[in-house]
Amino acid sequence: MNTVGSAKPWLGKFVSLAALWGASFLFMRLAGQEFGAVPTAGVRVAIAALFLLPLLLWRGLGSQLTAHWKKVFFIGLFNSAFPFACFSYALLSISTGLSAILNATVPLFGALVAWVWLKDRPHGLRIAGLLLGFAGVALLTWDKASFKPDANGLSSAWAIMACLLACLSYGISASFAKRHLGGLPSLVTATGSQIGAAIGLAVPTWWLWPQRMPGSGAWLALLALGVLCTGIAYILFFWLIENVGPARSLTVTFVVPVFALIYGTVFLQETISLWMLFCAAIIVCGTALSANLIRFRR
Repeated sequence: MNTVGSAKPWLGKFVSLAALWGASFLFMRLAGQEFGAVPTAGVRVAIAALFLLPLLLWRGLGSQLTAHWKKVFFIGLFNSAFPFACFSYALLSISTGLSAILNATVPLFGALVAWVWLKDRPHGLRIAGLLLGFAGVALLTWDKASFKPDANGLSSAWAIMACLLACLSYGISASFAKRHLGGLPSLVTATGSQIGAAIGLAVPTWWLWPQRMPGSGAWLALLALGVLCTGIAYILFFWLIENVGPARSLTVTFVVPVFALIYGTVFLQETISLWMLFCAAIIVCGTALSANLIRFRR
């Protein structure tokens, strides 16, 4: 068996997914400045739904979507609508790099929710990983969290809390999918969740629509968010889950901040401190331990 040749498709899709999800923070920042947080999330999921639905119908999976639409639409609220709105809000006042590093805590919250909800109690190094990961979050944010409003009337503390709430929402959706959506084709879950998120955000998006029509740059950022960072990214992510397993696919969360930091530095002139990199390393190590991705032999 040619292991090098067989690894190329997996590695290419893995890097592409990390690059796309890393770019989502940049595009949310660019679009959110003109659209606002909720309309940015609402238009994003609507574009993704319009992109994925024809693929679903082409694959002949429409009947499975209609059979499970309640559960799939519901998970879209926790897997897309709420977290996308939270991150769009956070990026109005904090850097893309900081928000991406906080996004790496998704497996930490996933382990906590699975512990409480599914009784999947972690043991040994997994508990140590949870403590290490959240300690890294505390170290990263303790000098950045301030409730004092900035020039735009926003505070970094609320932005950081929004990021963490988004990660908690991802953890809830993961446990819900594990309990109620097992065996359902990934494209059905991806498409249905985006439709459900679009329906859930329709009224808030209309209510909070900006009075001044956003420019072409903001629209292009949203188009990239919906098609590239959501539609195509979901296809790549579920391909990885089906072909290399969820554990290995989960490690993409650790690579996303690398691309987000690069994009933020190049396109937004954001600064990266050694302290941020140190805390990011702590969070990644703790997350890897809590997700049981690192094992030690006796």
